[in-house]
Amino acid sequence: MREWAIARLGQAGVPDPIVDAELVIGHVLGQSRGQVQAAGILGTILSQTDAATIDSLLTRRAAREPLQHITGRAPFRQLELLVGPGVFVPRPETEQVAQLAIDALRQVPDPEPIGVDLGTGSGAIALALATEVPHARIWACENSAEAYPWTSRNFAEVAAPNATLVFADLADALPELDGTVAVVISNPPYIPAAAIPRDPEVRLFDPAQALFGGADGLEVVRLVSQTALRLLRPGGVLVMEHGELQGSEIRALLAADGWRAPATHPDYTSRDRATTALRP
Repeated sequence: MREWAIARLGQAGVPDPIVDAELVIGHVLGQSRGQVQAAGILGTILSQTDAATIDSLLTRRAAREPLQHITGRAPFRQLELLVGPGVFVPRPETEQVAQLAIDALRQVPDPEPIGVDLGTGSGAIALALATEVPHARIWACENSAEAYPWTSRNFAEVAAPNATLVFADLADALPELDGTVAVVISNPPYIPAAAIPRDPEVRLFDPAQALFGGADGLEVVRLVSQTALRLLRPGGVLVMEHGELQGSEIRALLAADGWRAPATHPDYTSRDRATTALRP
């Protein structure tokens, strides 16, 4: 079954057919990838029910439905988040962006520094901050009626006592925190409206609201800049994810808004994927 599943996904053009085949099989059988690999070597015989279920899920993955939609889970740093249609699936590169905010929060001398995640989606970033910096108070806002139920379920499941979720537009969210926040982070929609995402998993399944940021891709970025200026205290840190070719344009935008020391940071593949700045 394992080798057949790998071949099937490979023929469909799935980028990581070995990983995805093993995770699909493991999801059905309640096994880890290592157990699936060992079972494949030993030639374990599947029940008809399990074989039919695996076949059905492989058909969905071969059609490029995201693996996370199929399993209902998306790993993010130390978390396993609930995801599905209507919510953006968190990506591995965002884990590094979250690290920038985590590091900034840990450096704040306050006993309870405040962090805010603007446009939290599944809640991945906010919940990572809350669980990894437990002495901080984390607020997150989301305004998508389709995404918010997923966000709420993740906040309930993780049950971080220092994390608060609100349904609000990031442009006018959390006025009660104005001037008190130590770190603001956001992974806003930043794809230009006329662009077509390359990956079918993104193009066909991720919500457009989480992808497209107006004609130049920076419409929501501008809102994040203005909201963060309102929320942050002097010296507070803004962390923002963006496309790999947008760093210089976003640094210029932030400088024009009055931010200090805008700097762009590469991910592990040397692609520029995040920019930070300090509130004046």
